[in-house]
Amino acid sequence: GDGSMAPVRLGMSLIRGMREETARRIEAARAVKLFRDVADLANRAQLDRHDLQVLAAANALKPLAGDRRQALWAAVAAVPEKDLLRATGREEEAPTLVAPTEGQDLIADYRSTGLTLGRHPLALLRKKLLAMRLMPAEALMRYRDGQLARACGIVTVRQRPGTANGVMFMTLEDETGSVNVIVWQSVLERQRREALGSSLLAVYGVWQRQGDVKHLVAQRLVDVSHLLGEMPTASRNFH
Repeated sequence: GDGSMAPVRLGMSLIRGMREETARRIEAARAVKLFRDVADLANRAQLDRHDLQVLAAANALKPLAGDRRQALWAAVAAVPEKDLLRATGREEEAPTLVAPTEGQDLIADYRSTGLTLGRHPLALLRKKLLAMRLMPAEALMRYRDGQLARACGIVTVRQRPGTANGVMFMTLEDETGSVNVIVWQSVLERQRREALGSSLLAVYGVWQRQGDVKHLVAQRLVDVSHLLGEMPTASRNFH
């Protein structure tokens, strides 16, 4: 690759576990000259193994080291334990590892940054979701007022304004867009675990539209997070 660093493109602040001073050192070193490889990055930006592993987990070392697993090994090899280095007097060779699947990559992206530069996870699940009659966001936008509807998406926002009498507002995101969901207090009390604990949520309810305002009023919530391998996402909870 050209040695460009994904964290600069992504925004270092999005990478979980990335220290601010570490990000500054990387950007300063990169401004002088592009990095040759992971060892060069570690040396010039004074990174320890933790820093490199955080970058590798976020897939930010891909231009320098290949896929996430190769990058994790390169991170270990670039900053060997001091006593091991003295004992062996040689650099560790990176083994050839099995490349992760696209699904594994997407899950790792979400774990590390809360977003993915690859295909949206729901694009990989769409066949299965359609078989469950769960419709994509773009299809729901054409529904008429009062039509029964089923949606499924990654929960990106949960909001319970103090003035809303116990109502929760949620946003579900899929590969085609997002759906705003209203969960009345009666449903919330009955299905609190699904409402608060789901990464991937299926919502059965009634579509409401008035002019440009469209939302799904939930009647039943189903936690389908298992479809993502229990993938944690960066849901922004506002209370």
